[in-house]
Amino acid sequence: MRAKLNSIRAFGVVSSIVVASLLAASGCGQDEQPTTQESQSEQVMGRSEQMAANASDTAMAAIEQKTCPVMAGNPINPNIFVEYEGKKVYFCCAGCPEKFKADPEKYLSKLPQFQQ
Repeated sequence: MRAKLNSIRAFGVVSSIVVASLLAASGCGQDEQPTTQESQSEQVMGRSEQMAANASDTAMAAIEQKTCPVMAGNPINPNIFVEYEGKKVYFCCAGCPEKFKADPEKYLSKLPQFQQ
């Protein structure tokens, strides 16, 4: 009986540590913290779903756009992008976004996300 009780306590401690770690890793910036373990779990799941959706959006755009519109032919870096008319435009290097912003219309014909 005592072993079972200790096992249940250990599970509770481990569960609390996991939830706290997930909250810390997700960058909780809210002033008000959830008061129950259930609401903390819901919050972590909501963040996970949002992160997955963002990753999916980035992956889809990166799949569609494979080359830099400024340095034609260079492969994109999915970490370098700007938003233009609600769509992400990816570039090969840090210098390309400024060139794009200076005259976006010049590059739109090279971007598959603007051909639909």
